[in-house]
Amino acid sequence: MHLFDIPWDVFSAFIELIVHFDQHIHHWVSHVGVWIYFLSFLIITLETGVIIFPFLPGDSLLFTLGAVAASQAVLNLPILTVILILGATLGGIINYMTGSYMGPRIFQDGRSRSGWFRRSHLTKTQAFYEKHGGKTIVLARFLPIFRTFVPFVAGIGRMNYKRFSLFNFVGAAVWVIALILAGSYFGNIPIVKRNFGIVVPMVIIISILPLVFEFFSKQFRKNEKKG
Repeated sequence: MHLFDIPWDVFSAFIELIVHFDQHIHHWVSHVGVWIYFLSFLIITLETGVIIFPFLPGDSLLFTLGAVAASQAVLNLPILTVILILGATLGGIINYMTGSYMGPRIFQDGRSRSGWFRRSHLTKTQAFYEKHGGKTIVLARFLPIFRTFVPFVAGIGRMNYKRFSLFNFVGAAVWVIALILAGSYFGNIPIVKRNFGIVVPMVIIISILPLVFEFFSKQFRKNEKKG
């Protein structure tokens, strides 16, 4: 059977499963057992590492996995955490490498004259990542869609790879640990289980509040000096 011979309803069901994988965790843990480690690793790697997959579950998947690991003996929380950190780190590296490969080709051919691909934009991108790249990569981990595109743009801007690798790993570790632990501690509380769609965004907002506060504090101090 060829790919194009697969019935559309089967294909759409598969896409539905992947996109809403976080909603089927309990079902899959009971059916595939430890293979859930591989499936979760794959989805987190794709969501963070391929720019066409920012719609895959990230935050909600981590939170749900933490809740499941705390309530079922099938998943080991430390092992799960390490595997997902590796997946998120690998995803960032893949995206960086893709951007690093595509960037020079985009800006060196005829498209570099268009409004989107001017060399001046590339220069500004490089300057931005030289100055703010580390914080941007860590903060973007907590922002859906942004965490998929930021490493890609870092690659286009040719951010120093060693520096990128350090912040990529730190961001992946902080993101995974924060949401896994949040899920393990709060995910099985009845009111939380009934309102997953609200709780996960709230966890993300709370987790980035210190960074937002620091940013605005610096801006306030700069304005005071100028005044």
